[in-house]
Amino acid sequence: MSESWSRTFPAAMRLAIFVVALLHSPVPGHAQQGPFAGLSGSWSGGGFIKLGSGQRERLRCRANYNVGENGTRLEQSLRCASDSYRFDVNSNIVSEGGTLSGSWTETSRNASGGMSGRVSGGQIQARIDGAGFSASLTVNTRGDRQSVTIESPGHEVTEVSVALTRTK
Repeated sequence: MSESWSRTFPAAMRLAIFVVALLHSPVPGHAQQGPFAGLSGSWSGGGFIKLGSGQRERLRCRANYNVGENGTRLEQSLRCASDSYRFDVNSNIVSEGGTLSGSWTETSRNASGGMSGRVSGGQIQARIDGAGFSASLTVNTRGDRQSVTIESPGHEVTEVSVALTRTK
């Protein structure tokens, strides 16, 4: 695995999980509230990392979300670990008219980058970028469950799939 990839992938995965939580609670009938309204609190879950070799590793994650400005700003702290990976990602995301933008930092590897995308009909489609790294992100939310998929063909880690459930 290249050093650049090992620094940026975990952070990108956490950003993806954060974005999933972002999508979770759009509040119908309250036009003044953004797509992050109702996300504050703790979330946990798991999934897997798939390597280019085809090997899969189990992954466990915990996230904390702070929501501001009527649900249009989100601060996320995410920790995930598998047998071979551990990462700590902090993210800041803003929603303006369905368009998402933000930044992420992976603290244990000193990596950072940005994200951009859209929220539509309970789904987030986004792109995650960092030094020498890019990936697509898809987040789907139903009730208190969220699924996140990150795909980055051509890298040593080709896919991350995580499901989160709100714990508080």
